[in-house]
Amino acid sequence: MATQLSSGAGKDRFVGSAISRVDGPAKVTGLAKYSGEFAAPDLVHGYVVSSRIARGRITGIDAAQAEAVPGVLKVLTHENRPAVPGQADAYQDMVAPPGAPFRALYDETILFSGQPVALVLAEDFETARYAASLVRVAYDTDTPRTDLDALSGDAYVPPVEREGIKPPPEPWGDARKALEGAEIRVEQSYRLADEHHNPMEPHASTVVVEKDGTYTVYDKIQGVANTQLYLTNVFGLKPEQVRCLNPYLGGGFGSALRPQYQLFLAMLAAQDLNRSVRVTLARDQMWSFTFRSQAVQSIGLGAAKDGALQALRHGAVQGTSTYEDYQEVVVNWSGVLYKCDNVELTYKLVKLDTPTPGDMRAPGAVSGVYAIESAMDELAYATGQDPIALRLVNYTDEDPTEGKPFGSKALKSCFEQGAARFGWDKRDPQVRSMKDGRERVGWGMACGIWESMMQQSSARVALTADGRVEVGNSTGDIGTGTYTILTQIAADGLGVPFEHVTTKLGDTSLPEAPVAGGSWTAASSGTAVMKAARNVAEQVFRLARGLEGSPLANADFERVVFTGGRIQLAEDPARGVALTEVLAATGTDRLEATESAGPDSDFKAQYEAYTHSAVFAEVKVDEELGVVRVTRVVSAIAAGKILNPKTAASQIKGGIVMGIGSALHEESMLDHRLGRFMNRNLGEYHVPVNADIHDIEVIFVDEEDKANPLGVKGLGEIGIVGVAAAIANAVHHATGTRIRALPITLDKLLT
Repeated sequence: MATQLSSGAGKDRFVGSAISRVDGPAKVTGLAKYSGEFAAPDLVHGYVVSSRIARGRITGIDAAQAEAVPGVLKVLTHENRPAVPGQADAYQDMVAPPGAPFRALYDETILFSGQPVALVLAEDFETARYAASLVRVAYDTDTPRTDLDALSGDAYVPPVEREGIKPPPEPWGDARKALEGAEIRVEQSYRLADEHHNPMEPHASTVVVEKDGTYTVYDKIQGVANTQLYLTNVFGLKPEQVRCLNPYLGGGFGSALRPQYQLFLAMLAAQDLNRSVRVTLARDQMWSFTFRSQAVQSIGLGAAKDGALQALRHGAVQGTSTYEDYQEVVVNWSGVLYKCDNVELTYKLVKLDTPTPGDMRAPGAVSGVYAIESAMDELAYATGQDPIALRLVNYTDEDPTEGKPFGSKALKSCFEQGAARFGWDKRDPQVRSMKDGRERVGWGMACGIWESMMQQSSARVALTADGRVEVGNSTGDIGTGTYTILTQIAADGLGVPFEHVTTKLGDTSLPEAPVAGGSWTAASSGTAVMKAARNVAEQVFRLARGLEGSPLANADFERVVFTGGRIQLAEDPARGVALTEVLAATGTDRLEATESAGPDSDFKAQYEAYTHSAVFAEVKVDEELGVVRVTRVVSAIAAGKILNPKTAASQIKGGIVMGIGSALHEESMLDHRLGRFMNRNLGEYHVPVNADIHDIEVIFVDEEDKANPLGVKGLGEIGIVGVAAAIANAVHHATGTRIRALPITLDKLLT
């Protein structure tokens, strides 16, 4: 790849610049439409009736009163729903959580509280919602099994069936024996509560029945290819019969990786009525699927007096549903972060009468890194080491679990720059030693880590006669700034003004790309756009070189640059020609290319790729009231090349806010007698608000990485990882009290 096409160097280059989001104006003015807002003629509205029990069976459904309401068209249940060709293999080949997803209205069996048991269809939403309250469902109820602690004896090692989910590596050394013989030991249990995603936009699907019998589907999804694949597999449709779109997403955080049950119900009803149907879930119904399952973890660290690890044991038990073996990478991070000769990592699941948990921002890492980084802080106190110094003693430049070096790892620079900006050298290591008036002050830190990944992706780039550029593929912009960075890459690739590029996403009529998740979108779709832009650049260059009297007649492609809407010699800018002149002179209306990009197998064979961070947190604790305030956070990130510092910093700040939520606020409360999450609203499920957020500073550490042509590592996940541990460690420094169960709430501190 010629550096001129991707370097971002020069006054008219855009990659690396802090450019505001191109989709910002549409979102703040209300012009952006979401999946539950698209209009369709003769639209039917569906409202879901949810199960009141968590385990048992339906013995009868009386929908007579609901069906008698004027405007109600039908009430669908498991007893009268149309047959569908298949569901069992609905997620085959899907790049997102695969498995055997819940089948709505399948039979009389109740698998979790809030399960959809009926769908009321009416001419308007209000009528459907009212009629749903009139549906009467009788149940034969069994005692729900939702208590992870009580059922821990049933824990099992899950089958390895989730693509991309690494099981714990085989143990090396003898961790048990080494732990017993270690001079200094830390053996503790850590817990992170159940958490729900709670995006602002509710899950909704609008299925539009077109006149030719095809379907246009607007679905809340982080990748429309998943929606299309689900519908074709379940309903026996061909891809050309279903066009799926999601141009904007009002928050997903992983809850929209896989299609949720409102999509199935909307398509089922649309086919049954032969009318367009919209199904939008109520806020409390969004507790009836995907969530971050609590993890009960045990860690044993054995070390010499200087803090060098001699033994590392990390085990985790998580809940899953009765119908899927959902699993995450929870314990592996401990083996990747630190060098140790004796390591044992274990991971087990327990079947519970809940919906299947799901990926929630940095799945597995939020839980596992919280535990290991809390334990490392405890080890720092036990050995009398500064927390950074302890981590440096156990620093590794290779992944011990794979035996391969990291392609890049600038974590030491993260320590140095983050600590300098935070003022870590002024920290008094003694607990309860720092005060500000009536509040105790605590400083804590932790490492963050996330795998740097790339998926197979395609993209199309086109240059039109007026000098404008069109970019597109089917991935989504879930709020991360994908529209903007792809626009930047294409603008640099063809040397055109930023405002001359239009990017379209979230449409299955565009080249296929993976879901937006896992922090792989910039590397995957960005590289595909870069390659497609180069292809178009080569096409227009060939045309320019063939012009009569061309100033580029004898030039090589590697000797030209694309800038200011022109192609010109790098060493002689006067010798060049405008892109519009080339197309006009050759009678060309449009030049187009579609290119694909995927992981570099040679790189993967030699190296491991991870993003790293160092998170520093300051808390102030009112010991009389138990109130904890996070007053400062500094996060130093090593994530390869930063395409857009503005959108990148926004991603990290958003992750930090979510990390504060994990540490101090978020907890989905299960009543085990009912098997139901009780705080299913934003009044009782606490999330951070403006008053909870104070100073946040993000530092991007220079790092060169060759895992992909762009040199990027992704930022969507890393911002949250390690934040909860840094805060918990700061609370201990402030109070001398070690809270090992998140969230850290008033009652835990006061007792």
